[in-house]
Amino acid sequence: MSDRFRFVVVGGGIAGMEMATYLGNTLGRSGQADVTLIDSSFFHVWKPMLHEFAAGTIPNDRNRISFLAQASRKSFKFWPGALAGVDRTARTVALAPLQDEDGDILLEQRNLPYDALIVSIGSRANDFGIPGIAEHCRFIDNLTEADGFNADFRSLVLQAIGQSSSLQIAIVGGGATGVELAAELHRALDLSSSYGLGMDRADLHVTLLEAGPRILPAFPEAVSVESRRQLEALGITVHTSAQVTGADADGFVLGDGSRVEAKLKVWAAGVKASTATALFTDLEHSRAGQLKVRPTLQTTLDDRIFALGDCSFIRDKPVPATAQAARQQARHLSRQMKGWIAGKPIAPFRYRDRGAVVSLGDYNGWGTLGKYHFGGGPLRGLSARLGHDMLYRQHQMEIYGPVRALAAWGADQLDEFVRPSVRLD
Repeated sequence: MSDRFRFVVVGGGIAGMEMATYLGNTLGRSGQADVTLIDSSFFHVWKPMLHEFAAGTIPNDRNRISFLAQASRKSFKFWPGALAGVDRTARTVALAPLQDEDGDILLEQRNLPYDALIVSIGSRANDFGIPGIAEHCRFIDNLTEADGFNADFRSLVLQAIGQSSSLQIAIVGGGATGVELAAELHRALDLSSSYGLGMDRADLHVTLLEAGPRILPAFPEAVSVESRRQLEALGITVHTSAQVTGADADGFVLGDGSRVEAKLKVWAAGVKASTATALFTDLEHSRAGQLKVRPTLQTTLDDRIFALGDCSFIRDKPVPATAQAARQQARHLSRQMKGWIAGKPIAPFRYRDRGAVVSLGDYNGWGTLGKYHFGGGPLRGLSARLGHDMLYRQHQMEIYGPVRALAAWGADQLDEFVRPSVRLD
């Protein structure tokens, strides 16, 4: 029986994938530890790209990473399955049975022991319990949901073309996801028209609803104003201070009693932790369901359980639920683990705000760095969009290493040359 230290990473999102990759490539490869990643999916995706998968402007099969292949290359194990339970006394986690599309069980429930449990199960949009949202809205919090939205979008576009009618889409949430999705849908239609689909931009009516006084509230007000102007130039209707109180099959109901009609409805507002955090019943949680952690990223009541990324809440100094914060936490914690298993203390995590980028398809883009912002206009907007792409390439570098990351970039360029620029099938 192996006496090597056992790391179990729950969730293969941005933080979890980088964590498992680094630990496997160092402690796993050297034989100092066993590293296991568990996830309900077989693929890792860069979450800030989900709105492009949803619009069909980027193929997800070229921009997802097989957990099994990555585990083989980077000396960790991958177990497919959703987290079903945690026994802190026995230090084991339970994985739910794995089923195929027909509901047949492929793998029974399994139990996996750990010496350190690293939880990185991400977050979801928060419907706040508003009636009708869960039943009538699409979400795009993961690859399956993005693919489902794209299937609906393509079907409705074809129906509108066949019936010579318009298509109404409403998006709730004026943060980066909602704003970028609204622009990307217009980009998808512009690209599709070059293949003879025959639907004019004027026939696509996209409405963006934001409960607050302005869109992109995390960005400077100047960026909010400029981005709203760009969206409206594309023909997108933007409503701020619009409180959604309900949804039905035909649209949204607003607080003032008015309605926004839409055949396709998207909920991209709010943030709450994955429901799986509720399995940690005897640990402390934030109001959004996140696991409370100390600056060392250890949960407040159990030093052997760590949480990072969107599912964590640093009790003394919260950090934003962004890909940037998740990557910083994974990078920090992974490099502390060798010393920690040897008995050394973990250095506290310190978040460094390195700015943010929002990209409106090929139309425009903005970035922030401290109190400064850049972007807007053809050339400066291009620099912001390139910055958006560079964040993804940096993530690929962490996952693949420099040689494979460069090869992946080259493959993407060839793929763009060969494939249609928008999903048509």
